[in-house]
Amino acid sequence: MLRGNKLLLAGALGALVTAGSAQAQWIMTPTDAQRFAQASFPEYLDGLTLSNDTDVAADIQRNLNWLDKAFQKRGFTTQQLANGAHPMLYAELGPMQPNRPTVLFLMHFDGQSASASEWSTDPWKPTLKIKDSRGIWVPQPNERLMQPGLDPEWRVFGRSASDGKGVISLFLTAVDALKSANTATTVNIKVLLDSEEERGSPHLAAVVNQNAARLKNDGVVIFNGAVNTNNVPVLTFGYRGSIQVDMTVFGPDPAAHSGAFGNVIVNPVQQLASLLAGIKDANGRVTLPGFYDRVKISDDERKQLAAQAPQPGTIESRYGVTQLEKMAPNPVEAVQYPSLDVIGLKAGDTGRKAIYAIPSTATASINIRTVPETSPDYLYDLLKRYVTANGFYIVRSDSPSLQERNHNPKLISMSMMTSSGSSFAVRTQLASPLAKWAQAGVKAPLKGDPEKNRMLGVSPPINGALAALKSAFAVVSLVNADNNAYSSDENMRIGNYIDGIRIMVSMMTTPFPEEEKTK
Repeated sequence: MLRGNKLLLAGALGALVTAGSAQAQWIMTPTDAQRFAQASFPEYLDGLTLSNDTDVAADIQRNLNWLDKAFQKRGFTTQQLANGAHPMLYAELGPMQPNRPTVLFLMHFDGQSASASEWSTDPWKPTLKIKDSRGIWVPQPNERLMQPGLDPEWRVFGRSASDGKGVISLFLTAVDALKSANTATTVNIKVLLDSEEERGSPHLAAVVNQNAARLKNDGVVIFNGAVNTNNVPVLTFGYRGSIQVDMTVFGPDPAAHSGAFGNVIVNPVQQLASLLAGIKDANGRVTLPGFYDRVKISDDERKQLAAQAPQPGTIESRYGVTQLEKMAPNPVEAVQYPSLDVIGLKAGDTGRKAIYAIPSTATASINIRTVPETSPDYLYDLLKRYVTANGFYIVRSDSPSLQERNHNPKLISMSMMTSSGSSFAVRTQLASPLAKWAQAGVKAPLKGDPEKNRMLGVSPPINGALAALKSAFAVVSLVNADNNAYSSDENMRIGNYIDGIRIMVSMMTTPFPEEEKTK
């Protein structure tokens, strides 16, 4: 239940935004956005002084309380959602309008740990810096942020200046701008702030499931990640899932001397190598029947994927290889399909540690990337069928019994490791109402189109929460590409801060397709 003492505040302030004067999509000018940005800087800098180490419970609670008040101040009703030592924050900007769709905005406020000795300035004392003629970032008085002539290339340095709390500041500033202009949003606004994103969001899916009614929505927007290297915002509509399969082939027990038993006892390393060699053909295509069959990509989608493909030679040069697998026409289309890669092998030792013995076991770890059309269980079953078709008997325990050894020349164990956060793939159709709304909202303030990713090959932990929400979604990436989010000297480029405000205001005032509206 939402905190009752905040309902009156929500009615007085929130209504200004959710039920203000109706008007068309607001394309805020850079000048107006700069004005609101400067008004937000004192609060932004204050929030960055709070250590938010994702592994320190006291840090999380302190930041949660600070954000709770920041959202209340803007008319949101809030609720701290139980999650052990890492509670999360829910907020909604009421009153909810029944004739409008509801969008859940998902962000996070925890950060990576920061060692002051590795930073050029204190990570918990946000500092304005300007690059000099030598390319060195020189500290400046923060008061310069409030003066005329704000340069988009200036940076604010501090932990979470961009990743996490920086994005939340953009969101709150966008709400301030709408309220100041008495401009109505076109959507009902709900917010969920994750407290464990930097730890892999291990409990986000559980929190979502526990609060399903409260979080009910018509679409989800995740503000996270950076623009591309050309400083163009990025929209992502899907991620592959990921599972690990471990396979162990069993040989002699104990290991047998290779001098006495070479040419005599079957080597499990050779058996495993032969098994793995047949999984892919010469072009890198997985040979398991049905592995790719369920995936359908339209001609229009193929054209878009081809347009996003890197220049030939780019990947080869970066990774020092002469050719790529030929599973698909280009690397971008290739990751729209499931994949299978051997990521580890273990059997005896090598080099000076090698022992002249036929090992008793040989183990391979395999990473399988799933797509929405191919579940983890489906792909795991295909692999098991391939293994048995090659004459292997799958033992049901960690090691074969004497009876199994006596009756089966090829013995193997198999196990699948899954994660509630990242095993299942998620994807929203680019032609869906939510995707169209997000694209229109992001594009309007820009001079060109944002970058659009149908599906990326990676498998972030947020997948589990998105699967639990069962909603169309879009990941919107706005902060500068060189923000150093996972290392020292994290920073926010002022130009991206200003553009981020403009984009969020645009999104919140973009008309939503009629068919997606709540009845």
